[in-house]
Amino acid sequence: MEGLNPQLLIDLVTKPMPFGKFKGTLYYRLPVYYLEWLKRKGFPPGQTGVLLATLYEIKLNGLDFLLEKIKSQHA
Repeated sequence: MEGLNPQLLIDLVTKPMPFGKFKGTLYYRLPVYYLEWLKRKGFPPGQTGVLLATLYEIKLNGLDFLLEKIKSQHA
């Protein structure tokens, strides 16, 4: 993940989803099926889309454990 901004990972474990069915849910807790649905529809523009696309790739590649480590450091 060359060029990945570390703040993105922190945001995934500390910021809530701003809209939709899972509004208020921390990004990292979003279910895979929802991320897959958003991927098919097209991720929204801006920072929200970047966070969702990043989370999609993390979960798709089984890297959830990275978020758990970050979460424990920012709890």
